This record gives sequence, C-alpha cells and structure tokens, in this order.
Amino acid sequence: MEFLLDPSHWIILAVIGLVAGFIDAVVGGGGLLSIPALLTMGIPPHLALGTNKLAACFGSITAGYTYYKQQLIRLKFWRTAFIATFIGAILGSIFVYLIDAAWLEKILPLVIISIAIYTLFSPKAMGENLKEPPMTSPCKQKQAAQGVLLGGYDGFAGPGIGAFWTVSSIRLHKLPLLNSCALARVMTSVSNVTALVIFALLGEVDWILGLWIGVCMMAGSYIGAKSAIRFGIPFVKPLFIITVLSIAAHLAWTAWL
Repeated sequence: MEFLLDPSHWIILAVIGLVAGFIDAVVGGGGLLSIPALLTMGIPPHLALGTNKLAACFGSITAGYTYYKQQLIRLKFWRTAFIATFIGAILGSIFVYLIDAAWLEKILPLVIISIAIYTLFSPKAMGENLKEPPMTSPCKQKQAAQGVLLGGYDGFAGPGIGAFWTVSSIRLHKLPLLNSCALARVMTSVSNVTALVIFALLGEVDWILGLWIGVCMMAGSYIGAKSAIRFGIPFVKPLFIITVLSIAAHLAWTAWL
C-alpha cells in the first residue's frame, strides 16, 4: 500500500528520521517522533505503524552492527534471548488484534516514569560500577523471560522498548551501559523485523516511504551509536532520562488527557 505526500513532507520526514534514528541508537524511543509525524500527515494508523517498523529496522540494525563492530556484544552469548524475543514479538503482534489495549495505555506512563526515577536516583541503574561484561553466556532462564516479555511488548505496543531493554539488561545480566545499549539494539532489531513481516503480510506497509525514512534513520543511528561509544555514560545518562520522561509525558497526555 502506498500513500501520496507533498514534496515538503518528504523533507520533514527525512529530518525527523535522522533525529529519531539518533535518539533510538542511544536510548530508544525514536518511534515517538516518527509515528506521530506519519499520523499528522494523514497516513492511516495501521499503515503508519507498519511503515515505521520498516524504517525502524534500518535504524536498529545499523546501530546494532555499529556496537557489534566495537566488540560491545558477543552474539553467541545471546542465542536464547534472540529466540525468545522472536517468539515474543510474534505473540505480541497477534495479541494486539485480540486484546483491548486501553488498560496498557493507562498504566504504561507510570511504568516508564518509574524507570526514569530509578535511573535518576539509583547509583547502579546505568551500570556505572560495571566495567567488564560477563565472559560466559548469561543465565538462559533470565534471557528467555526477558526476551519473551520485551519481545512481546515490542510486538504489542513498543514505546520505551529501548529503555526497558537497557535498564533490565544492566539489572539482570550485570552488563555495563554500552554493552546493554548494544544488546538493546540487537534485540529490538529482532522484534522490529518480526513485526514488519506481520504488517507486510497484512498489506500495511508503504515501502517507498518506509525506505526513505529508513535511510535517514540509518544515518542518525550510526551517528548516535558512535556518539554513545565515544562519550559514554556522561552523554548517555542525561539523554536517557530526558528521553524516558518525554516518552512518559507523551503517553500520559495521549492516555489521560
């Protein structure tokens, strides 16, 4: 399915895609820029979600590969998380058509605000005291539970998924911040691709528009990942808190007001 836009809209979406890709590579949440932009331009909701998933694949894969090239993730350690995230994303994408999401819309802002408060006041929230990642594969049971829950959430809704992956990976697996960011980007790539396939089968993807935004997200994601790697916690933590609070405010406004 394709949707016609004015020439100026393509330029606006390119800029938004670049910024969204940058934010997504560092802390997640780029979809809160790109999805409203698509909806504002008159694109139907399901088509906007499917098109955004296509674009998000470019961003998350680019960021994940950038972190991987810097040896910030050992993929062989995370096979269980990969499979669990894939399964969770399928289940979440199916449940979104079966379950009333109104309750999730109400409670989600509170959960994300809690993450921001925890990150702001807990000295261990961003892994400041963790210098080296585990040298063996982390607990497979924890990987499986984390992958199914977060993969399912990303398939079902998705706002703040990068924040959930980052904070939970530091807590569950004792990963340093950048290693946790790397894992978050790789696993959101899995759930993004899975959801994209489902949206594509339903005919809810504008391929030309998605590719256009995706290329811009790819550029933003590369810059964002490189910035996070170079500047570390002093750069990532404030951006993380600001982004998470922005996500919570956006969701609260949408759900409650």
